[in-house]
Amino acid sequence: MTPLDLAGYLVAALMTAVALWRMPAALWGDEEDKRRRALWGCYAGFAAALWTKTRVVRTSLNNSPVVDLAVLIKHYTATVAILAILGYIVAIYGSYPDGGAVPRHVRFARVVQQVAAKASVATLVLLTVLFFTVVDRSAPSDRFVSDHAGQWGASLYMTVFYLYLGAASAVCAYQWALATANASLRHLRVGLGMMTAAMFIGVGYTVSRTLFLWISVVAEPTAGFARTFDKATEAAQVLLFALFAIGASVPAFGTGWRRVRLWRAQVALHPLWRELMAAFPDQPFAPPASLARELTRFGTPADLRVDRWAADIADAVEKLRHYVPDGLLPAAREAAGSAGPLADAYWIKAALAAKAAGGPAGAAADFDTRQATDQDGEVAWLVRVATAYRSIPEESARRLLA
Repeated sequence: MTPLDLAGYLVAALMTAVALWRMPAALWGDEEDKRRRALWGCYAGFAAALWTKTRVVRTSLNNSPVVDLAVLIKHYTATVAILAILGYIVAIYGSYPDGGAVPRHVRFARVVQQVAAKASVATLVLLTVLFFTVVDRSAPSDRFVSDHAGQWGASLYMTVFYLYLGAASAVCAYQWALATANASLRHLRVGLGMMTAAMFIGVGYTVSRTLFLWISVVAEPTAGFARTFDKATEAAQVLLFALFAIGASVPAFGTGWRRVRLWRAQVALHPLWRELMAAFPDQPFAPPASLARELTRFGTPADLRVDRWAADIADAVEKLRHYVPDGLLPAAREAAGSAGPLADAYWIKAALAAKAAGGPAGAAADFDTRQATDQDGEVAWLVRVATAYRSIPEESARRLLA
């Protein structure tokens, strides 16, 4: 097995894995979610096409009673995938009010998608007719383009497919380049940038192969040059699909990473939040439960739960100010060695001890509330405080009250 053959199997497996990953949301998601269905259709179509290009599958199909059947199946499935990807481009733009202004690039994408839907049927019919009439299939081929170099029938057949594929690639490259420039989130820019690069490779792939085929009709190349050119462009296509599969998945990975961060934040904040809520039982909406129980309250989104815990902690700290002396803040900073999360953790632990001692509430003591620029910044700070809180012995905190 050559490295190119191995890469073909790997990229086919990658595209299949992504298609299977996306399938539940596409098949059982919201009926109005056309975007997910279109993207899944694209993945599934390209996955099927890529498997027909792998050595074992293409050899089996090409040596079947229908000679070179792998080529026809590959182009059928790829055409469906191309139509799906154009539908995906239209779907991501959403809908606009009737009579309202529609951006030019959105109008362009809609027109292209409508034309492509009609052209796809004509393309499939024409490919079928050409495949069974003008393509020389007297012997099975291994590399269709290089094996048929110099034959006008195969050149015409491939030109029809490459015209459809190249036009779609150019439209996708244009649309995604615009989207990349306007994307505000880094992971979205990265994903769109990879998809844009993939489509530019696709344009180069189709143009170079079309030129090669027709130049070969005029001046037939050597078998060695034709095979080298075929392998080089195939390697470029492997890179194309790898960039596309990974790039289209990056935004989903970004969402998954955010869920991981929220889960970690809940794990870190829960002990501190639970102790504070135990000190002020009337404050939370519901009595604090164990971490496992809190994490399995699926009716509450994780981001909402983290925001609520952050607000609960801030409110509890504000109440604790009425149970401690003014000298606690400098004492906590001295114990911590600086005015940071460890100092805040010392202050909170000592304040909880003072509250538990049963002293009466008095005037609010000094406490510097850290001003975060956004909610994520506040949560990140509280996570550091909560982490430091767990490392402080109870006696060390009580000594600050002496």
